[in-house]
Amino acid sequence: MILKSKTLAFALFLSFVTIPTTAIEIENIKLPDMGDSSGTLISPTQEKELGAAFFRSLHSRININQDAEIQHYIQSIGNQLVTNSDLPSNPFHFFVVLDNQINAFAGPGGYIGINAGLLLLTESESELASVMAHEIAHITQRHLYRAFEAASKLSIPTAAATLAAILIATQSPEAGQAALMAIQAGSVQFQINFTRDNEKEADRVGMQTLAKSKYNPRSMPAFFEKLQQSTRYYGKGIPEFLRTHPVSASRISDTRGRSNKYPYKQYPDSLDYLLTKAKLRAITTSNKKTTLKYFKTRQEQGTKLQQSIALYGIGQIYLNQQKFTQAESIFLQLSKQYPNQPHYAYALAKTSFEAQQYKKALSLFKGALHRFPNSSAIKIEYISTLLKTNNSDKAKTLLKSLDYKAKKQPFYFELMAQTYANLKQPAESHRYLAEYYYANGQTKAAILQINLAKKSKDNNFYLQAILDERLRFFILEEKERKLNR
Repeated sequence: MILKSKTLAFALFLSFVTIPTTAIEIENIKLPDMGDSSGTLISPTQEKELGAAFFRSLHSRININQDAEIQHYIQSIGNQLVTNSDLPSNPFHFFVVLDNQINAFAGPGGYIGINAGLLLLTESESELASVMAHEIAHITQRHLYRAFEAASKLSIPTAAATLAAILIATQSPEAGQAALMAIQAGSVQFQINFTRDNEKEADRVGMQTLAKSKYNPRSMPAFFEKLQQSTRYYGKGIPEFLRTHPVSASRISDTRGRSNKYPYKQYPDSLDYLLTKAKLRAITTSNKKTTLKYFKTRQEQGTKLQQSIALYGIGQIYLNQQKFTQAESIFLQLSKQYPNQPHYAYALAKTSFEAQQYKKALSLFKGALHRFPNSSAIKIEYISTLLKTNNSDKAKTLLKSLDYKAKKQPFYFELMAQTYANLKQPAESHRYLAEYYYANGQTKAAILQINLAKKSKDNNFYLQAILDERLRFFILEEKERKLNR
C-alpha cells in the first residue's frame, strides 16, 4: 500500500519529537498551513495500518517496556484520559520507553510513548496525566494536518521506519542518522513544528480533559515550571521534550491562570503510580548502589505507606541483582502487611520464578491469580510458569483468554510459540514465531519462520492456507520497503 503525498503528512507526524538539524542534516523547508480537520487526507484504515507499522518499527530500534504491570498502569491512565477527550471512541495505545531521557512522543494511529525519564521526573500522578492529556489533545485536535506537508511517496513500511528513525535521532543523533541512511529515504524533506496556537490549544483542551478525568488541572503549569527550571542544568544538552515544546513564561502564566478557575482540592496519588515509579527507578537505574541508597534513605522517613513503597523499591533492586533471598524476604513481608495489593503478590511469585524455583512460583502465581483474577500481569507470568512446569495445555487455554490488545503484543506470540513447541507442534510454533518477529519489526526473520512452518510434517490444509496468506503479506511488505530505497 503506497501513501500518496498528502497522506504522508500523517506518516511523518510526531507530536513531541522533531528532527533537530544537528542530529540529521535535512534541508529545512517552509510548509503551508494545511488546515484540514475533516480527516480526508488519510483513511481510518491507512491510519491504523501506519500506526501498527510505526509501533513494529519502534520495537526494533528502542527499548520498549515489556513489563505487564507497567504497561497496564500507563494504558489505564491513558484510557481514563481518552474517555474524557474529544474522541473517546478512537483507539489509543500508550507505552513506556525504558530510556532515562526526558521525552514523550506520539505517532500515527494514537500510539503514544512516555520515556521512563519523564515519568520519574513527575512528582505527582496528575503531572504525568497532564503530559499525556496535552499529547492526546494534539491528536484529537488534528494539529498534525496543520503542521506540515511533504511532497513524496512512501510505502507504509518505509514511512513507519522513517518515522521511527526520526525518533531515534532525538535520542541518539548518530544512531538516528545511521537508521535513516539504512532506509535510504534521503529524498524526503520536511520539518515538523507546532505553532504557538497549536500549543495553546493543546494546553487548553488537555487541561479540560485533565479536569474531567479527575486529575489536578494545576499540575500542568506546575510541571511546565519544573521543566523550565530544569533547563539550567542541561546547557546544550537540553531534553528533546523542551526542544520541541518550548516552555515560556507566558505559557506557564496562561496555563496557571486557566487552572485557577477550577476549585482547589486535594488529588492523592494512586498506589499504582507510586509503585510503578519505584519499579521503573529500580529497573532503569545505571547505578544500583546509588539507587539502593536512595530507597533506603526514604525507608527511614515519611509515612508508613511511603516506607513500604521504598521497601518495595529495595526489593526490586535485589531482584534485579539476583539476590533472591533478600528480595523474597522483602516481598513476603509486604505481602503479609498488604494482602490486598497485587503488586506485592506478583513480586513474591516473580522472585521464585527468576530463582528457577518453578514449582514454588506456580503455587504462588496460582494463589495470586485466584485473589486477583483481573490482573493481566499475574495471568501472563502464571502462563510463563505453566510452560516451565509442563502444563502447556492449561497455558494455551489461558493465552486464548487474554484480551484483544494483549494478543497483538510480541510477548503473546512468543508464549504461543513456546506453548506449541512444548506440545510438539512445530508448524504452529514456527507460525507464532513468525508473528513474534514481525511484531518486532523483523520481517525477513518472519518470512524464514513461515517457510519453516510450511516444511513441518505436522502442517495441515487449514494451517497451510494461513501460512500462505501471511507469507504473501510479509513478502509484499518487504517489496514495498525496497521500492523506496
